[in-house]
Amino acid sequence: MDIYGGYVRNTAITFEYEVPSLEVFRGRIAKTLQTYPYLCAVGDGKILGYAYAGPFGERAAYGWSAETTIYLSRDAKGRGLGRKLYEALEAALRAMGISNLYALVACPVGEEDEYLTRNSAEFHAHLGYRLAGEYRACGCKFGRWYNMTCMEKIIGGHRENPPPVRPYAGVEEKRPE
Repeated sequence: MDIYGGYVRNTAITFEYEVPSLEVFRGRIAKTLQTYPYLCAVGDGKILGYAYAGPFGERAAYGWSAETTIYLSRDAKGRGLGRKLYEALEAALRAMGISNLYALVACPVGEEDEYLTRNSAEFHAHLGYRLAGEYRACGCKFGRWYNMTCMEKIIGGHRENPPPVRPYAGVEEKRPE
C-alpha cells in the first residue's frame, strides 16, 4: 500500500486518483492470485517492490496473453530489482503456458513533467518489450493529458491448438541475493 499510494498521489504512472483502501487492495491481490502470479521483493523485512500479471483481455482467445505490472519503492530503484522481479514473473508466466506479455505504460504527450517521465517505457524496452501501439491523450491526471503506450514481448510459441494455460501454482520463498 505504501509503495502504490505514492504512485497514486504523486505520479501519473497510474491513472487512479484515489489510493484504494487496504481491503480493496487485498481483494485485488487475492483475485490476481486465483490465476496469475503476484510476486514481492522483500529486504530487511520490508517490501521493496512487486510485480504481477493479469488477463490481457476478457475473451477466451486472449487466454495465452497476460498484462504485466511492476511497482518499486523509491529505495529499490536503480539496483536491478525491477529486472529480477520481471524475470521471475516472466518465468512463472512461461511455465503457465503464456505466450504474449503486454504492458500498458503511461507516457507524457510531449515533454516529460514532474508527474511522468519515459522511464517506464525505457525499462520495458530494455527488457525486450517493443512498442505495439499508443493511445493518444487518453488519460487526464493533475490537469494534464497523458498517452498510454502498449508494449509487448513474445515469450512462447504460437502453435496450432495450444493447450490451456495452467493457473499459477506459486513458488517457494526466495531471499534476495
